[in-house]
Amino acid sequence: MTTTTPATPAAADWSRGGVIYQIYPRSFSDSNGDGVGDLPGIINKLPYVASLGVDAIWISPFFKSPM
Repeated sequence: MTTTTPATPAAADWSRGGVIYQIYPRSFSDSNGDGVGDLPGIINKLPYVASLGVDAIWISPFFKSPM
């Protein structure tokens, strides 16, 4: 039998008071010098983002558009 522990109010409401930093990958950080931001560029900058006191990041879609 599996039992679960109810979330504490603080844990359940982290997104209401937390800082969420939205990242647009294409323009955030370029790791290979081609002028287009990429996931390795985001990963390289995570310590900086964390130093800002960010609780979570939201990465905008980065797939190619069919348009």
